[in-house]
Amino acid sequence: MTAPRKPQVALTSKAAPFVIRAERAGDVATREALLDACFGENRHGRTCQRLRDGRAPAAGLALSAMREGKLVGTVRLWHVSAGGRPALVLGPLAVDPACRELGIGAALMQQALAAARARGHGAVILLGDAPYYARFGFTAEKTAELSLPGPFERNRLLAIEFTDGALDDAAGMIVPTGAALPKRRSVRAPEAHAA
Repeated sequence: MTAPRKPQVALTSKAAPFVIRAERAGDVATREALLDACFGENRHGRTCQRLRDGRAPAAGLALSAMREGKLVGTVRLWHVSAGGRPALVLGPLAVDPACRELGIGAALMQQALAAARARGHGAVILLGDAPYYARFGFTAEKTAELSLPGPFERNRLLAIEFTDGALDDAAGMIVPTGAALPKRRSVRAPEAHAA
């Protein structure tokens, strides 16, 4: 059993520090509002969303950034099969626009990748800007033969390996493999009875 990780605290000269911690159930509504603000309400129709629909994030790999008691950033990782190879998909990564110059996105990435590596995962894949994600070690070197369940820009499909060869010869569709979310039970209103 691994020891609990201390939340990461980043100090900046510009503003109050922020803390990165495990996502909590109480973060959900604020996280969803932040994602809508960052990516638009049509974000549920995006290609990578197909890998998350109806699935729970990988254990211990859903993080929230908090600043002055407010959720200002989020990142989550999800189990997938990358052409038959086990991997994680990272995303979405989002930071409150008012806090974008504080290093929160980079801190979330570093902590998420460190946690994934510590949990024994071999590789992480994402769809994003190569210049931004290259500083974390992501490249398109191992993703040329992989596909996503919808349209995507090939040069934005990136990966990092923690285990040498984790994505060697990976080819085919990236599909979700994580645990399914529990089905919500519908609550029916009581039927009205005629008097």
